[in-house]
Amino acid sequence: MGKYILARSAGFCFGVERSMKMAQSALEEGPCYCLGELIHNRDAVSELEQAGLRTIEDPAELPEGERVLIRAHGIGESVYADLEKRSARVIDATCPLVRRIHRIVRKASSEGRQVVVIGDSDHPEIRGICGWCRNAVVLPDAAAFEKWLVDHPESEEKPISVVFQTTQIRDNLVQIEKILKKLCTKAEIFDTICGATSERQGEATRLSELCDAMVVIGGAHSANSLHLAELCRKRCGKVQFVPSADAVDADSLRGAALIGITAGASVPSRIIKEVVNKMCDEMKLEETVVEETAAPVAEEAAPAEVEAAAPVVEETAAKPDAEKSFDELLEDSIRTIYNGDTVSGYVVSITPTEVTVDLGTKHSGYIPVTEFTEDGAVKVEDVVHVGDRIEACVVRVNDVEGTVMLSKKRLDSIKSWSDVENAQADGTVVEGKVTEENKGGVVVNIRGIRVFVPASQTGLPRDAAMSELVGQTVRLKITEVNRGRKRVVGSIRAVANRERKERAEKIWNEIEVGKHYEGVVKSMTSYGAFVDIGGIDGMVHVSELSWNRVSKPADVLNIGDKIDVYVLGFDKENHKISLGHRNPDENPWKVFTDTYSVGDVAKVKIVKLMPFGAFAEVLPGTDGLIHISQIANRRIGQPSEVLSVGDVVDAKITNIDNEKQKISLSIRALSEPAPAPRREAEEEAEAAVEEPQADALVFSVDADGVTAGEAPAEE
Repeated sequence: MGKYILARSAGFCFGVERSMKMAQSALEEGPCYCLGELIHNRDAVSELEQAGLRTIEDPAELPEGERVLIRAHGIGESVYADLEKRSARVIDATCPLVRRIHRIVRKASSEGRQVVVIGDSDHPEIRGICGWCRNAVVLPDAAAFEKWLVDHPESEEKPISVVFQTTQIRDNLVQIEKILKKLCTKAEIFDTICGATSERQGEATRLSELCDAMVVIGGAHSANSLHLAELCRKRCGKVQFVPSADAVDADSLRGAALIGITAGASVPSRIIKEVVNKMCDEMKLEETVVEETAAPVAEEAAPAEVEAAAPVVEETAAKPDAEKSFDELLEDSIRTIYNGDTVSGYVVSITPTEVTVDLGTKHSGYIPVTEFTEDGAVKVEDVVHVGDRIEACVVRVNDVEGTVMLSKKRLDSIKSWSDVENAQADGTVVEGKVTEENKGGVVVNIRGIRVFVPASQTGLPRDAAMSELVGQTVRLKITEVNRGRKRVVGSIRAVANRERKERAEKIWNEIEVGKHYEGVVKSMTSYGAFVDIGGIDGMVHVSELSWNRVSKPADVLNIGDKIDVYVLGFDKENHKISLGHRNPDENPWKVFTDTYSVGDVAKVKIVKLMPFGAFAEVLPGTDGLIHISQIANRRIGQPSEVLSVGDVVDAKITNIDNEKQKISLSIRALSEPAPAPRREAEEEAEAAVEEPQADALVFSVDADGVTAGEAPAEE
């Protein structure tokens, strides 16, 4: 009876599992679209399509305003723009590792560097990466990269940035790093290969060397599955690459005493289980376990010592595992770990309670998930990922169980103390969050270090509540550090005063009449409001607050309001600034003169009746006077005989006085012909009668009577 070994890493990687969960969650709300097949597994895609996921290949196929899922492979920058034009509601399931590559190539391209991508040029992940940079060169492996350098000798002196498809074989990274060090002087290389991919490839390599036959489950267009099959064929003479249980040829596997089974990152656990069940039913296999099958033992499977978050430019003291001798690897595996040691390793698994870290030794390290997030709404998988390299401090070693309890927070705290001490010595400004109000001040968290800020150094007024700062992110200067007593004191006010002074100097150097600022109302008086424009206070007089009549600033403003102001005048010597707030384009008189001319007929609203006539609103903020003699084509004793407040009537504009901003209106002019020429004596007499009218042409009123212009003369 034969035996089989199922690789522990077989099946969904983090990115694929995340995109599947996002798709299932989206489908709970109804059908939606997916730009390209979500994963490289036809069976899984078919199940999603039956649930309502509709696959499209081009944004132009998406109906306006519909939901669309971006698969884990990611898309180019221009595709996002196309989706935005269609008002699409985007559900972005791009793998975080892929999104990191997008950021790397975009930055490199903006700096004028030549981007080189190692991977399959036809793969959607590669097309998406190339969509975030200009003129990227895509090459399949290290050999092609070396040939490209030889064919393009000018590239040896040109800045080059190299990234890798997340499913690439790690041997390509190791070889390309050697090539760059030998041929290029201005190159940087980024390890963008997924850690889970490296783990899966390492395990497949070890199994293929150990087993008589290998079964690799995956789709024909899945890059990571094809690489698994490629690795296995190099070490095992009998390899089957199958998409599902139906394709397994059990007869050709008979005679193999030990069969290894692995699967690509896009293969659902259901399909893996079906393959295993078929082989067990038809070949009567039994499962067996080989210890440490996931440990990398081959060159392409061993993780190179390339920092995941930074380019590799110079050679480091640590050797990549692929370059270590057997004796060195053996020594690493049996070395003793002590409490307090600083160690590093790769995340190999994540559970709801802990994160397991491969330290490259006989011990297995674990870190409680609370070390990464204490917020129940934040999933640990969103903070740390399989394949991430982590540095931590050893808390407790259990040699019996072969485990090591690690603490990331403790190591971070050690580093934070050094940072705080350096900040005090250098006078560096640091940033932290106010976590609590304490007796006589507040406490600020600086990378896990509690910093006490006395009330006098918070920058708040003496009578203000310290609780106002709790929850805010503040900038402060470290004034005292005593690591022995675990005491750190800081000052928010020192930083605020320094920054305010710098902003004030900048404003005085650049200030000019008419310049606009966004200001904050700091205080108010009966005659105006004082506004902070970024380090300096200026005053807005009450008359400059609104085009309408304002009795006091508090009628239109509140302390703390953000308002747009402009400079009316300034005195650098005495540090005084006069500000305006009214928008000149909204001046009611300007709006009126741009709209009407003498002779025009306007529909006006009666707003006030006086013995000598009626005031009518022509436009908001602009009133004119209809003299009593111009209300009707007959003599009347009071305007109220014909008009009432609120009436809307047609009136002719008979005169506009721009200097005094007065408007004369006439209803009578619309109902009688133009007057015939009269004798000079009659004209003089009429002028004498209408003399008070000139004084009565007031352009604005309020509920209490005349508010601007000259008061009417008594009749």
